[in-house]
Amino acid sequence: MGPAVTLSTPESSASTGVWRFEDFVLDTHRYELRSGGDVIRVEPQVFDVLTQLVSNSHRFVSKEELFDSVWGGRFVSEAALTSRIKAVRRALGDDGESQRFIRTVRGRGYQFVGTLIAEPPSAPPPLPAAVPEEPPPPRQHIAFCRAADGVRLAYAVAGDGPPLVRAANWMTHLGYDIESPVWKHWVRDLSDKHRFIRYDERGCGLSDWEATDFTFEDWVADLESVVEALGLERFPLLGVSQGGAVAVAYAARHPERVSRLVLCSAYARGRAVRASGDDEKRAAALDLELARVGWGRDDPAFRQVFAAQFLPDGTRADWAAFDQLQRRTTSPENAVRFLEEFGRIDVRELARDVACPTLIMHSRDDHRVPLRFGEELASLIPDSRLVALSSNNHLLTAGEPAWQVFRAEIDAFLAV
Repeated sequence: MGPAVTLSTPESSASTGVWRFEDFVLDTHRYELRSGGDVIRVEPQVFDVLTQLVSNSHRFVSKEELFDSVWGGRFVSEAALTSRIKAVRRALGDDGESQRFIRTVRGRGYQFVGTLIAEPPSAPPPLPAAVPEEPPPPRQHIAFCRAADGVRLAYAVAGDGPPLVRAANWMTHLGYDIESPVWKHWVRDLSDKHRFIRYDERGCGLSDWEATDFTFEDWVADLESVVEALGLERFPLLGVSQGGAVAVAYAARHPERVSRLVLCSAYARGRAVRASGDDEKRAAALDLELARVGWGRDDPAFRQVFAAQFLPDGTRADWAAFDQLQRRTTSPENAVRFLEEFGRIDVRELARDVACPTLIMHSRDDHRVPLRFGEELASLIPDSRLVALSSNNHLLTAGEPAWQVFRAEIDAFLAV
């Protein structure tokens, strides 16, 4: 494997400000484009392209800059950028002939040419004196390595101290996760005492979306590739949701590497494997159909079914953040591929071979993966302990008491 290509995470390319031009407001604090008080729904990449152009309105922005900032340097066709520019113009009532807002610099890039007034974001209301302000997102370093089959993988390192590796799980984006309400508290709190290492799995986030192979064995091999790229010898391993099965497989196959294993909301068998009745089979099939039909739509109704399962106790803001996360992290085609492969997971035999101490945490009323599947993992892994968390959520939110229990349990477990 060649040396990793590195990329330091920059500050946000556009400040969280508010820009006004004619009847439009581009609000990067709220992640909204508005006109006359109405929100104009645009896809996240369309919003990001517009933000790049508006925040750099004093000059033209090259195509290469847009590829790097919006697609994270992934290889995409020029047609993809052209379609996003067309969508921006359509949202603004512009077109390629009049070029009232977006000017094409032929062969080089684009420039925002509207009359622009920059405004600072409105200040949030002051917090009560007893409530501390939320700390800034942790600094992180993003780098790339190659998987065994050549697929490019993105990984990130945040914090100092002994390493803690998280096996990749669905719907992550290394650059966005430190801002997203879904994941930012995971990165912030787990990097507080550790050098927290995580990566985007193939087909997701900043890793290669065009991967040909998409199997469970590929996911385990990808974890092996990231560990090798970082030169890690022995470390605790965290697995969340379907990443738990990847972590179990890796720990069973590499007992010399994994000192301790932490699993949260994890399972040994995917939905297709464990579906014993007609209702469960129909529910698994519905997941696939929802992804096929609704993933790429502007209307979030289809995707909110997933939000209701992953974050049933989440706020309206949590659900909106989860919807943004779904659309930004992967394509509709890859969403279907992920769900199909998740359904086939079966690590029951490998779980019996895990030799390290294991902490299993699972919400008592998890709507996505019921507690009984966490109990099954605990019965399979020899040296394991199960902690049932008082939560309905599959992914723990920052504001619920179960998150503090999770933090205390993992700190005590890893400190031994």
